[in-house]
Amino acid sequence: MKKLMQLQPEQRPTIGYVVSTWPRLSQTFVLNEILALEQRGLPVRIFSIKDPGGEPTHAKLTKVRAPVKYLSFRRRRRAILVANLRIARDLPGCYFRTLIRALRYGQRSVVRCFFQAGYLADFLRRGPVTHLHAHFATAPALVAMFTHELVDIPYSFTAHARDIYVDTEPELLRAEAQRARAVITCTEHNRQYLASQIGSASSGKLRCIYHGLDLSQFKFTWPRAIDPGPPVILSVARLVEKKGLGHLIMAADILRRRGRCFQVEIIGSGPQQQALENQVTRLGLNDCVRLVGAQTQDMVGRAYQRASIFALPCVVAGDGDRDGIPNVLLEAMGSGLPVVSTPVSGIPELIESDRDGLLVPPNDPARLADALDRLLTSAELRERLGRAARAEIEAHFSLDRSATQLLALFQQGVAGEGSLCCGSIHE
Repeated sequence: MKKLMQLQPEQRPTIGYVVSTWPRLSQTFVLNEILALEQRGLPVRIFSIKDPGGEPTHAKLTKVRAPVKYLSFRRRRRAILVANLRIARDLPGCYFRTLIRALRYGQRSVVRCFFQAGYLADFLRRGPVTHLHAHFATAPALVAMFTHELVDIPYSFTAHARDIYVDTEPELLRAEAQRARAVITCTEHNRQYLASQIGSASSGKLRCIYHGLDLSQFKFTWPRAIDPGPPVILSVARLVEKKGLGHLIMAADILRRRGRCFQVEIIGSGPQQQALENQVTRLGLNDCVRLVGAQTQDMVGRAYQRASIFALPCVVAGDGDRDGIPNVLLEAMGSGLPVVSTPVSGIPELIESDRDGLLVPPNDPARLADALDRLLTSAELRERLGRAARAEIEAHFSLDRSATQLLALFQQGVAGEGSLCCGSIHE
C-alpha cells in the first residue's frame, strides 16, 4: 500500500473547516477529505453553520478526531451577541467596516453570516487555527470571508454546484473569490464557469481538485456475485429535480413494455419523494420500482455489491441547479458497476461513453431505456465497462490523490505565498 505523506510537527498548519451542517450524510466527500488530511498528520477543527438535523450518520464519523463547534443561533444567541460586542470593542475599525459591507448586500442571510463570523472570530483569537477552508460558496464561504476581514485569518473555499449556479449572487461570489487565498472546485466545467463569473483579477486563484474516493471502502471483486432474482438497476440520490429520477422511472416503464426482467431500486430521500411514488403507482410499476428511502453508507455499499447496473440520469433543473460530478457515480464505478448517466456539467470528465460507462442525452427516457437495455442483455458489456470504471477511479479519482493536492495547497496558503495556484490539476 502506498505510504501516506506525513507532516512533521513544524509543518503542521491547523485548518478550520467551515461547513454548512456537521455531520451530513449527503456530504460524505467532506468527511472523507477531513479523515484523509488527519491521516496525514494535519490538525483540523470543524465549524458548523447549522446544527445537525437527526438524519442517519456515516459509520466513519467516529474516526474523526477534530473537535466541532456549532455557530448556529439556536441556543447560542447570547453567546453570539457577547462575542460580537467583544470584537466591536477590541477591533472597532475592522468590525464596523465589515458590518457596513455586510449590510450593503441587503440580505438578512448575509447579516446573519456576519454575526456568526463575529462569534467565530472571537473564538479564533484564542485558538490555534491558521487557515480556514469553507465548503460551499454560500453561508460557509461568507462566514470564512467575514472572519478573515475581522481577524485576518487567511481562507480558501471549495465551490460545488448549486451554490455557484443558483444560490450565490455573482457580486457575493466575486467578493468571496477576491479575498480568498484560493478557490477550489470539483470539476473543470465549474472552474471555467467560475472564471467567467469572478473576473480575471481572481481567476488565477482557481483550482480544480476532484473529490477523491476512499477505494478501501468499496469492494471490487470479479466475477461479481450474481443475485438469484432479477438484475437490479440501482440509483442513489437526493430526490430532487436535477437527479432526473422521473426519467429513470419512465425508462423502467419502457423496459417493462419490452418484456425485460429487472428491479429498479432508488435509495435516498428528498422533496420529490411523494411525486416519484405517485409516478410509480400511476404507471403500475410497484412490482419493479422501489423507493427505499435514505440508508446508511454501509447499506449503500452493500447495495452496490448486489446491483448489476447503476443509473443516474442527471439534468439541469428548471432553476439552473445541476450536479458537478455526483459522488455516487464515483462510488458505483469504484465498486465495479457499469454506470449510465448524462453529459451534464462535469460528468463527461469522469465518464467517456462506451469506454468506462454510458452517457445518454438528458431528459430523454427512451435513450436511457436503450442504454439500460444494452447492459441488461449483454454480460460482456457490463463486465467491460465495470472493469474500466474501477480503473478510471484508481487512476484519477482516488482520495489519496485529492488529499495530497489539498495538503500542498494548505501548506502554501499558510506560508503566505500569495496566489496559490492556477489552472486545473487533472492530468
